[in-house]
Amino acid sequence: MIIDDHYYDVIIIGTGAGGGTLTHKLAATGKKILVLERGEFLAKESSELVDVEVFKKEDFHAPEQWYDSDGEPFHPQTSYSVGGNTKLYSGVLSRMRERDFEQVQHQDGISPEWPLKYKDFEPYYTEAEQLYRVHGILGEDPTEPPHSQDYPFDAVDSEPHIEEICQQVSQQGLNPAHLPIGIGDQGRTDAEDTGVTPAMKVNENITLKTSARVVCLHTNPSGKEVKAVQAEIGGKFYLFMGDIVVLCCGAINSAALLLRSENDSHPFGLANSSQLVGCNLMKQLMTVVVQITATPNSGLFQRTHYLNDFYWGDRDFSYPMGHIQNAGGILRDVIFAESPPILSVATKLMPGFGLKQLAKRSIGWWLQTEDLPRPKNRVRVDKNKLYVDYTPNNTEAHDRLVYRWIDVLKAVDGNKQNVYPRGETPISVVAHQVGTCRFGEDPKTSVLDLYCRTHDVDNLYVVDGSFFPSASATSPALTVIANALRVGEHLIERLG
Repeated sequence: MIIDDHYYDVIIIGTGAGGGTLTHKLAATGKKILVLERGEFLAKESSELVDVEVFKKEDFHAPEQWYDSDGEPFHPQTSYSVGGNTKLYSGVLSRMRERDFEQVQHQDGISPEWPLKYKDFEPYYTEAEQLYRVHGILGEDPTEPPHSQDYPFDAVDSEPHIEEICQQVSQQGLNPAHLPIGIGDQGRTDAEDTGVTPAMKVNENITLKTSARVVCLHTNPSGKEVKAVQAEIGGKFYLFMGDIVVLCCGAINSAALLLRSENDSHPFGLANSSQLVGCNLMKQLMTVVVQITATPNSGLFQRTHYLNDFYWGDRDFSYPMGHIQNAGGILRDVIFAESPPILSVATKLMPGFGLKQLAKRSIGWWLQTEDLPRPKNRVRVDKNKLYVDYTPNNTEAHDRLVYRWIDVLKAVDGNKQNVYPRGETPISVVAHQVGTCRFGEDPKTSVLDLYCRTHDVDNLYVVDGSFFPSASATSPALTVIANALRVGEHLIERLG
């Protein structure tokens, strides 16, 4: 074991939406900050994909195996790299709706109330939209919550064929709206080019170590403080010391690291006196619906539109259903790394077409429904294997959303006999993982306090999607970013 000869004010583990943003927020303090990232800098981002590279699924999978509840292994579609999963995401940066922070009755149960409300996050949503250069337009979506400021940049223009479809959808009395998208000078904004790299360029107090796999957190004898972070770098084990430790590994890996750090003071895993670490995993119900078109497209265009008319239900179903957005060009959307079976169905409809030709005659639609927190949907570690026990719930609401949208597309296409291939994302797609260390005021029913500090360990924070009490049907990235800015403000005060 090699003991690092530096002592840090803050150690941040992970550089995704939470960790990369927090690094940026704390950089100007002048405090000594160590950032540990399991991966390296990516040579190519998802926005730079060409041809059929998106179907090389091994490029978008972590180089390790996880296991489902039946003990079957799978390779998770997640990014170990500087910037984390924001290097693979679509750039969609949506706010949760006001009602998402309240208790909501769903067809399959209750979505719990948050201990903080939309008004508490609104200033940080605004700050996040400025930082990540969000392009959007207000006033198109009736579910849009109030903004203290307009989007900092105009909405992204649509491809003509998407614009035409949206016009036809509008004629059905629906309200397609422009997606809020983070766009920078080099394409989609992410936690590396917006957070980590700019912070390091102008602040010498930040040390970034890549290819650093954190394996354990060590506490003092009382178990009240983390004293050292153990990481493997280049086949050797190092101990790093610091005053404050922040986990930003994603909801699954942050929970797994806490569970792997059990000791005599924390026999169920670090910060797990509630025995809720790893429980209540949510990752939304997500389905891709493919619309076959008569005319080709580039297959490489940006997501630009969404529809929330069924977010809270419709005339035939009084419970929330969810969110719809166009999936962007299929040749650039990494979700299709998991979805060749969808296109194999489409191949039967268009015999003689190759994968690339088929993708260029297809438009993907991405449908998201809130799944509800269930203690048995959880992350657990057994004999150093990481298990993801997950059974979907709220499935009827999601099925209704799928069929409702297919009816809309049939009306657009003018052919009720059309077939729309679709596929649910498998367990390996963990893009919207949240909920494994929920925050709250009661240590018996939550893992973190309202500033995302663990109830049990004074200097340990978790700043990623782990803190969510509920998932909503919106993409969680902007809420993770906004929360990192909020917690960062608290840490600046604590650091003095």
